[in-house]
Amino acid sequence: MTQAKHGVIELNCPAKLNLFLHIVGRRPDGYHLLQSVFQLIDWCDILTLKTIPENVVCRNNPIPGVPPEQDLVVRAAKLLKEFGKVSGGVEINLKKEIPMGAGLGGGSSDAASTLIGLNYLWNLHLDKVALSKLGLKLGADIPFFIFGHNAFVEGIGEKIQEISLESRDFLVIFPLQSIATSRIFQDPELTRDHAQITIDGFLASPLSNHSNDCQIVAMRICPEVKQALDWISVALPGSEPRMSGSGSSVFTALGAETNIAKLENLLQKLPKGWVGRIVRGLNKNPAYNLISSE
Repeated sequence: MTQAKHGVIELNCPAKLNLFLHIVGRRPDGYHLLQSVFQLIDWCDILTLKTIPENVVCRNNPIPGVPPEQDLVVRAAKLLKEFGKVSGGVEINLKKEIPMGAGLGGGSSDAASTLIGLNYLWNLHLDKVALSKLGLKLGADIPFFIFGHNAFVEGIGEKIQEISLESRDFLVIFPLQSIATSRIFQDPELTRDHAQITIDGFLASPLSNHSNDCQIVAMRICPEVKQALDWISVALPGSEPRMSGSGSSVFTALGAETNIAKLENLLQKLPKGWVGRIVRGLNKNPAYNLISSE
């Protein structure tokens, strides 16, 4: 849902899944070269932005333990305000629904929606390219959420091509534990030479014959990842669960034959602290139409 009225806008900030993640090389500067498909899902945080005359960025409900200098929505608002030479300010409210540390891109999505929403409210008329350049200063995944479509992603995340994906449901489980991305990518046992694929190669079998190269390392570092994968395999025999991104959330696509009522009942019996949800894939970010593609 996107609503705007009298200097106030409310945006749904969608999470995303990495349908696969291949590490195909490494640059001389140490950055890893990736291939992945990012799938938007309808698990959303709710962001409300209200313009105010005071020359401040005000976060009404800060996340405990996250100081303003580390808060991506505050940093995004300040970055755009400075770039656009805006004299007024903004009051920010964010209702977190996407678990923090789950590897689902919630923080990046929130920051992207902050840039999109304030670009609209402050009448800056920046296009997707300009907003993406700003977003990249804050995080590698933010340009994807500004881009707004499901995407085939390459390089270090900067090469984004729109991809058309069949609409489907997914089961997503977050086993509470978080994994530092840096720990995964610094591991000496991480696969770094996966053969490259093409978009057509992916679309020929989008839900099989692909993997997450971070998963083996993550299972060793965080046993809960394997436990969550095993939970899905027992609940949905024959499914192909895998980890999303650098973890620790895991997921599987649901088929037409899936008994949703039975699955929802099983989700009530997840281990204590785990979060599980049935989600629907989205074709584009709900805020997509707020900015120009030119």
